[in-house]
Amino acid sequence: MATLLRPLPAALLALLLLACVTAPACAQGSWRAQVPQATLIGSGDFSWFGFSVYNAKLWSPVAQVDFSQPFALELTYRRRISRDTLVDTSLDEIRRLNGEPLDREQQADWVRQMQQAFVDVEDGTRITGVFLPGRGCRFYVNGQLQHVIEDDEFARAFFAIWLDPQTRSPKLRAALLGLNR
Repeated sequence: MATLLRPLPAALLALLLLACVTAPACAQGSWRAQVPQATLIGSGDFSWFGFSVYNAKLWSPVAQVDFSQPFALELTYRRRISRDTLVDTSLDEIRRLNGEPLDREQQADWVRQMQQAFVDVEDGTRITGVFLPGRGCRFYVNGQLQHVIEDDEFARAFFAIWLDPQTRSPKLRAALLGLNR
């Protein structure tokens, strides 16, 4: 009976060793591999009619965030929201900030892209969007790559929802950009 127990610890040791060796490779798949020098620039909460919707954090390798450098916007949701609501709300804000109607074909493509990038969220779900200048953006859900959008125009329009001076939440924009210090 003692000989049956000896292989088990060796097998567990091998599994632990394998986990330690592969862990850095797994970490490289996270959003941080896309913005390796990123530090927290600012954070804030977004509420709608007194209800907490999400906490937002802006990460960047440079203190003055703009669309010339990569950055990551991390949203940690505080309530249940459907993917369709996230897509519709994002599209409404993109159209509002754009000032001109979007081309019908472009709008349909952007809706398809967002439907692939987003998920139904609940309290604690984290979606991180990474802006990559000239390349588009990537979306991670709870640290796992969800979707890549290779469209720089979409990426700029999407992140403008939070970073444009005409955002619906200027206090959150100021907090994200570290302007409240």
